[in-house]
Formats: sequence, structure tokens, C-alpha cells
Amino acid sequence: MAERNVTRAAAHVGVSQPAMSAALSRLRLLLGDPLFHRSSDGLLPTPRARELAAPIQEALGGIRAALVRQPGFVPSEARLTFNLGLTDYAAFVVLPPLMQVLGTEAPDICVQVHGYHDRDHAVSLLDAGAIDAAIGVTPTQSEERILARPILRDEFITILRRDHPAARRGMNLKTYLALPHALASPEGQRHGLVDEALALHGKQRTLSLTLPQMFALPAVIARTDLAATVMKRVASHALASKELAFFPPPVALPEIVLNLIWHRRADANAAQAWMRGLIERVSSAL
Repeated sequence: MAERNVTRAAAHVGVSQPAMSAALSRLRLLLGDPLFHRSSDGLLPTPRARELAAPIQEALGGIRAALVRQPGFVPSEARLTFNLGLTDYAAFVVLPPLMQVLGTEAPDICVQVHGYHDRDHAVSLLDAGAIDAAIGVTPTQSEERILARPILRDEFITILRRDHPAARRGMNLKTYLALPHALASPEGQRHGLVDEALALHGKQRTLSLTLPQMFALPAVIARTDLAATVMKRVASHALASKELAFFPPPVALPEIVLNLIWHRRADANAAQAWMRGLIERVSSAL
């Protein structure tokens, strides 16, 4: 499940590749399921394999904890790498203060950041062991093996370039709908929370630009007649923030809650628990 490759899995366990292949064949026969299918991305697990992975990993973790005496975790002496799944927003907002504190409290700990394209992709990365934790919105489906805790909140604002004629008049729904808009959608969609809120009023805005990178929007808005509705920290932390006018959106929009997400099998790991606590600490300071 973690390696997606028989040869690498064999090396990780310490057996030959033929021995690992034979073991996989026995498992397939015993369980009556192919367990993995070959693809261009390596061995992909079947639904049965995904179903088995979490309880087996948890059981193996319990056995390992019972048999192997783990030394106490001392952050200032630790030499290890944490793999974090971060959206652009989380990397922009949380990563700078996180690395600042790590430089003081745990200078030999490394962080490797992995991007992910949607909320369920983060779950797949956690299942595969590719990341230790992720920061993002709640996955679309509740999974018992995936744990989450809210750590950060943000609100939406509407932005225009500061010298835009509409910026002097103020922002109401009529003005808002008369403007061309830009939408940042990391998942590549042509609608977002704003469009859903407008639809409740029987309204629709005109989209002139859609893009996946939200942090490019403030610079685009500062140089065009477009409007955009973005999370407040995206605009307020941008280099172009002084060239922008900020307005409350003319329709009610929900608060955005970002969660720290991790796999149940890592819940008791001392090093990972410390890192999760540190992420919560720097997030709360924001």
C-alpha cells in the first residue's frame, strides 16, 4: 500500500522480490481478491485492499509499539523529516511561522511539502503513507481512519483595484453583478461558493477569468477591471494589497475552516503528535 511497487516493498521488508511476489500471490488466493492492479502510476489497490489497509496497519503498529522500545522524543535533538500535504493557502499562511519556530526549537527537523489537488487526494496520500499530515478543508466523506481538527478560520472579501470607478461608489449586489469576475478554483471548476450563494437569489455573475492559483488573483485584480471574491488572508498578505480596495461580499458566504488532518495509525506517534501540536500552536497565533 505504501510503496505501490513489489520490488521496493520487498526491499523495505528485507526479503527478495520473488519472495514478496509469492507472498502477494498467497494473499490473493487467501482473500479471493487481486488486491492490486498494475497501472502507469504503479500498483493501485482494489477496494478490498483499501478496506484492509487501515485495520492491518493499526494492528501492526500496536505490535511494533509492544515489541520495540521507543526512545523519548526530544525535538531539539531529533533528526527526521516530516511530510506535510499543503494547499497553496496553507503553504502561504502556515508554513512561514511553522518553519520559523522549527528553526529555533528543532533545527535538525526537515519538512517536505507535498501539494494535492483536492480534499480527497489528501486522504489518498495519508492512506499511502506519502504524507504524515495535511492542512485543508474537510474531506467529502467521513472516514473513521482519518482524524481531523479545526486549526484556522478565514472569511471572504471582495476586491477591486483601488482606482476602479466602482470602488468609489461602494459595493452592492447590483454593482457586483455588473462587474466581470475572476474565480480561483484549485479543482478547476467554473463555479464556487459565491456562485452557489448567488443562485439562491436567482442571480448569476459573469466570469471572465478562471484559474487554479488563488495567490495570482490580487496582482491580476490590481491591473484590470475585474473583481474577485477571495479569502481575506490571500488579499491582505499579497504584494499588491495596497493597490486594492476591500469590500464585504454582497451575499452571505460561509466562514472557511481549515483542518489539520492525519491518519489514525499515526495518532500515538510521539514525533508526529509533537508536530501536529506545533502546527496548531502557530495556527492559533494567526
